[in-house]
Amino acid sequence: MTRYARGWHCLGLSEWFRDGKPHKVKAFGTDLVVFEGETSKKLNVINAFCPHLGGNLAEGVIKGDSIACPFHDWRWNGEGKCTAIPYAKRVPPRARTQSFITCEENKQLFVWHDPEGNPPPADVFIPHLEGAFSDSWSDWDWSFHELNTTGRELIDNIVDVAHFFYVHGEGKGGGCSYFKNVFENHFATQYLEIGPRPENPGYERDQTYTGDIHQLPCYNRGETTYHGPAYLVSRLMFKLSAEDSCEVIEILAQYPIDEENFALHMGFIVRDNPNLPKEHNAARAKGVADFLRRGTLQDVHIWETKTKIDNPLLCDSDGPLYQLRRWYEQFYVDVADIKPEMVNRFEAETDTRHALPVWEQQAAEKIAQEQAQAEAAGVAMPLSMS
Repeated sequence: MTRYARGWHCLGLSEWFRDGKPHKVKAFGTDLVVFEGETSKKLNVINAFCPHLGGNLAEGVIKGDSIACPFHDWRWNGEGKCTAIPYAKRVPPRARTQSFITCEENKQLFVWHDPEGNPPPADVFIPHLEGAFSDSWSDWDWSFHELNTTGRELIDNIVDVAHFFYVHGEGKGGGCSYFKNVFENHFATQYLEIGPRPENPGYERDQTYTGDIHQLPCYNRGETTYHGPAYLVSRLMFKLSAEDSCEVIEILAQYPIDEENFALHMGFIVRDNPNLPKEHNAARAKGVADFLRRGTLQDVHIWETKTKIDNPLLCDSDGPLYQLRRWYEQFYVDVADIKPEMVNRFEAETDTRHALPVWEQQAAEKIAQEQAQAEAAGVAMPLSMS
């Protein structure tokens, strides 16, 4: 029997589910129904299949704080308790169905999934993002994708230093000058920089950057953390131009549809440039989100066309993949079976000093090749695409 990860899983933006209708979500190998109580205004998530004769509650109607089955009008509340059977004298005392603990944070809806049926520990929660509630940031630019692969492919990305050059930089740029991972408890973090790496930058590269983004010596900086197995928060800082430095929060949130497919939510908010008018900031945020989404979709194409490798052959310039998978395993075993090596602090900086000049040479060769091809075709090309 397939086991799905213990943790918080994002089902999407809360506003999607506040339209007075039930919503079907295929997750954890079954159907769930999300509905908003008419009185409580709480978003509820329960198993969509009525225990009576299997009607799909997502096809039903919200009545009060319950969802009514379209088959025989049995009504179920957000705790999974049958609240009424209109044609029956009484409700069977054992009439219950599976319900899920929910929370709303950052304008998103989450469900807690635990095969053992335990509630979330107090120290396992979704981080509050100030930008999601600030007038100085854009609204969420959100998209939903169904992928024909497993969520581990996405997790592996957090230690994969080389793919930034070959996939996102398309072999013409994007080589990381700094790349470090830190795993501890239910967190897995990546710090990366692309561009110049002075010996003493004036800040700790493996800490949250609190200075002026425009003063960063690198071109791009990322601070990315998995909060549990399924919710990634990435703070991205980069220069759009000599005058415009950009700060973005990217969310990659996943949940399993079944053992072979998973759902991926991508969300972006962009901090406004205070020197630009509102409409320009809106266009700027849209352009940045579209650009970053294209980058993640490059990953998606790789994931859906590759094969699963349980025992990868690694080289000395790869990131700590085996240690990451050991960290990830904690979410697939009973709490009593979590081993210290799954949660103890682990740090590793991946040395890219050998790789960087190799990438620079490969980039120069590819750019020259593309320019030659363009000239042969009579198409003007920029001098550099790095």
